[in-house]
Amino acid sequence: MPGQPGLLRTLIEDLDVVVARDPSLGGRWEALGHTGLSAVWSHRVAHRLYRRRMRTAARTVARVARRRTGVEIHPGTVLGRRVFIDHGASVVIGQTAVVGDDVTIYQQVTLGAVGWWTDNHRPPGARRHPVVGDGVILGANATVLGPVTIGDRALIGAMATVTEDLPPGARVYAARSVVRPAPALRPVPDAAPGAEGPPPGARLPARCRTHRRSGARHSACARRRAGARLGGFLVTRSPASPDLFTTPGVPW
Repeated sequence: MPGQPGLLRTLIEDLDVVVARDPSLGGRWEALGHTGLSAVWSHRVAHRLYRRRMRTAARTVARVARRRTGVEIHPGTVLGRRVFIDHGASVVIGQTAVVGDDVTIYQQVTLGAVGWWTDNHRPPGARRHPVVGDGVILGANATVLGPVTIGDRALIGAMATVTEDLPPGARVYAARSVVRPAPALRPVPDAAPGAEGPPPGARLPARCRTHRRSGARHSACARRRAGARLGGFLVTRSPASPDLFTTPGVPW
């Protein structure tokens, strides 16, 4: 990344890249409400406060931005020019990460460390997070962990995990999901003798009708409680078979 321009020019470039890369936006005015743009702009301010050792103020800005945008960028992160964060939900970028120019980051991307059990053994000030080169594309839910270096114009596909250095122009894809045909429907066995519900139009005992209205249980309803109504059918369990089967019944 060459010399950085002034803050105002950088913010205008951020706005223009959002308009250029998000076809759903109609112009600059609409892009002002873009979630990723708000997160990047907030980080530009927080990072300048962080560099001036105003860390409490920098963390306050970063925390407010996280609550409003869902993007968590540590104030110490170095962002290049024209960084585009699309959607922005659950993006996490760690303290010592460096992101180059013209990088595209989709939702749920993590640029993180390996873990405290490893980082605690590094010397003070050592880098714990990735360095991302210029023009890199990070797909949805891509994860890059540790002090690795991602070469310029590399592409890390959705759901991919990277824990080692990548050369410029590299392509990393996660394993594709396995597509299987739908399982065949199992035939419904015939009802066993004696498992049918009461015949249509049958009158129930008065006490059963009373408990049916009140929702209480009654011992006289024990046989009927062995089944359940499902889609206008009486579903019962056959004494001879553990499988469920359906027989036409009356609503109850």
